[in-house]
Amino acid sequence: MPFDLHGVFAVPPLARRNDSARTLDFDQNDKIVAFIEAGGISRLIYGGNAFLYHVTLAEFESLIDWLATLTARISVIPSIGPSFGRAMDQTQFIKNHDFPCVMVLPCADPRDADGLERGYREISEAAKSQLIIYLKDETNFGSNLEHGLDSVARLIDDGICVGIKYAVVRNDPTIDPYLEALLARVDRKYVISGIGERPAVTHLRDWQLTGFTTGSGCIAPRLSQELFEVSKAGDFELALQIRSNFTGLEDLRDAWGPARVLHQAVELAGIAQVGPIPPYVSPLTAEQAKELRRVVDDLTKR
Repeated sequence: MPFDLHGVFAVPPLARRNDSARTLDFDQNDKIVAFIEAGGISRLIYGGNAFLYHVTLAEFESLIDWLATLTARISVIPSIGPSFGRAMDQTQFIKNHDFPCVMVLPCADPRDADGLERGYREISEAAKSQLIIYLKDETNFGSNLEHGLDSVARLIDDGICVGIKYAVVRNDPTIDPYLEALLARVDRKYVISGIGERPAVTHLRDWQLTGFTTGSGCIAPRLSQELFEVSKAGDFELALQIRSNFTGLEDLRDAWGPARVLHQAVELAGIAQVGPIPPYVSPLTAEQAKELRRVVDDLTKR
């Protein structure tokens, strides 16, 4: 039985303390989760918005222990990688807990389809968990796109991967030959829209994807959940109206970096104290934070 991907998956930031080590602050992270849950979203993916590309192994262990405390009431999916060695090190913590699956962060280092397929199989076996594949760029599975999609399909067919987070950005998401080629190989029930609210309606309406991920929905979870529900009911005109509420925040995330904007937006919305952003990403300037506050205030009123 595949993991049910129908729904909204919030991708929260990760709060840290203002100490010299920028230690993870789970009291504040509990507040973020409670806010999202109160807004009707019960599925979380911890990945790029939480800067998991850059966490230490010790931080990852404490994060996994905390996430495991949430699984009795909500569905929580941690991310591992992006390198093979880092992912294998992290599996020792994953295998001790009962997560529905884990997401493998996309790797930009030397890779090809056969090598990634072999690595994903070994990671899944070591973690004792099925995987979500994160397709952020057409070349994530190597420069041979057709060969890469064949590898993705085999991983799905063999039960190694339970789903695909599709996050290839298009100027016009109605035109996407790569997504079309993917869906020719993989049942669309395994694919969720992975780029937030902006393309979500098109992905749900025109491509019949099963759900979508959201960062901005961490600020306005009720609106994100409503967008999914009215889309599922076929009222895409209303869905587009709901989506328009997110335009201001999505514009700033595109302009200044999705994760760094969301990190500060959560604090500006009064949801939690998120603390500093870890290296390699810089915080927003004072002028940017001022503009962001205006946008966040407008969204939370809606």
